[in-house]
Amino acid sequence: MSEKKIGVISHYFGKISVAGIEVKKGKLETGNTIRIKGHTTDFTQMIKSMQIDLQTVEVAKKGDSIGIKVNERVREHDVVYIVS
Repeated sequence: MSEKKIGVISHYFGKISVAGIEVKKGKLETGNTIRIKGHTTDFTQMIKSMQIDLQTVEVAKKGDSIGIKVNERVREHDVVYIVS
């Protein structure tokens, strides 16, 4: 499996387990598998849904800020990789 850096965590909403992700390059689609890695974070999960400004979207591209539900706690500046 190869991994490509696609973005970074910009915010974490702990009560609802949602991560804000800044997409820096490429694109993310519902169904993609991502890996989130940081100093104390390292897990992989599939994107089941994502939102931009409270609207559900299927695709996010470079420059978008998205929100996704995450399985574990993440921290600002953790790196998001797309796994292929």
